[in-house]
Amino acid sequence: MTAVAWLSVAVFLGAYALIATERIHRVAAALGGAGIMLLIHATDAGAAFFSEATGIDWNVIFLLLGMMVIVGVLKQTGIFEYLAIWAAKRARGRPYRLMVLLVVITAAASALLDNVTTVLLIVPVTFLVCERLALPVVPFLIAEAMASNIGGTATLIGDPPNIIIASKGGLSFNDFLVHMAPMVVILMIVFIGLCWIMFRKSFHYDPERAADIMRLNEREAIGDRRLLWQSLIVLALVMIAFVLHPVLHYEPSVVAILGAGVLVAATKVTAEEAIAEVEWPTLVFFAGLFVMIGALVETGVIGRISQLAVDATEGQLGLATMVLLGASAGLSAIVDNIPYVATMSPIVADLVQANGGNADAQVLWWALAFGADLGGNATAVGAAANVVVIGIAARNGTPISFWEFTKYGLVVTAVTVSLTAPYLWLRYLG
Repeated sequence: MTAVAWLSVAVFLGAYALIATERIHRVAAALGGAGIMLLIHATDAGAAFFSEATGIDWNVIFLLLGMMVIVGVLKQTGIFEYLAIWAAKRARGRPYRLMVLLVVITAAASALLDNVTTVLLIVPVTFLVCERLALPVVPFLIAEAMASNIGGTATLIGDPPNIIIASKGGLSFNDFLVHMAPMVVILMIVFIGLCWIMFRKSFHYDPERAADIMRLNEREAIGDRRLLWQSLIVLALVMIAFVLHPVLHYEPSVVAILGAGVLVAATKVTAEEAIAEVEWPTLVFFAGLFVMIGALVETGVIGRISQLAVDATEGQLGLATMVLLGASAGLSAIVDNIPYVATMSPIVADLVQANGGNADAQVLWWALAFGADLGGNATAVGAAANVVVIGIAARNGTPISFWEFTKYGLVVTAVTVSLTAPYLWLRYLG
């Protein structure tokens, strides 16, 4: 590799260390790292701001922005208080039942929508219900972030890396349902069990608070029914447009921004009120992260690592599948899985062709998808949903440290990836 490539690796590792140790704010670390990448010419303005392959992913940024605005308007209707009371009453105030209910809802919604949108909707509910029951909110938020990544693995639209894989591999929505969804159901069952093991010390049942919850009428929480119906109609149209992406050909970011614009224009909510809930630090953090990772792509670092893995397994489909699954999980734990998959997809396409390009070789696409999606759970910055949840938690005065998330994420990733390996081997290679 060139001297600039080695420098870019040093800058990235330095910024990542600062994010992990929280010596400085993660936004400052990401922006500082991005600035240094530009300073050493590891990337340039054109690549950083305008390149689809190595620049800031504006689709992700504007998808988040649009959905944050919609959620901000919804918050004014009282719908989150309604859902909080409803969920707590269904769980009868029992903490573990409540967590199971919330993670199942999160996983199912993440399969139908994208996982970032799902956590934007579910996290406000979680804060409210945990406050009502005097429960620590952090375990619930961590569990929901991980459930969103597992659930999003099931479908083409559930996780952004899957969209990239489908495009490069010529795979359909139904392909993901047939090959990914069955294993995701199994992984969710296992994950529910892991939640009990990992968080059981936080499940403190308060009979008095539970009784108070059961006496509440959730319908009284709705403060503005007209605004609620307007918001729900816009949200439903946005969700339908997400699902119909293969037909409409509108990017999710475009749909989200249009939905946010229509909602603000058609209601009495002011622009200032609409953007008050936008997590600006989260958006800026993503921008800096994209620039740093794009520099690693520009200098050939990520491509070099990926190519070494391909060379080491050439002609051995079983070995290539297992290495791809493990390497994808490992790399997605330390770099965002979106640019990683964008880099690996052309290499996997070549590898599929080298192994005959038939149905058997398609297992490599599923290994890439499972590894990248599940590996995103390993660390606080492994997936977009993780970063969004941590950003909202910090805004609400309940910060989640890098290591607090990661100590649970490593366990979940190790278990889910370990279970996925025999699934891929027995179904496609056995």
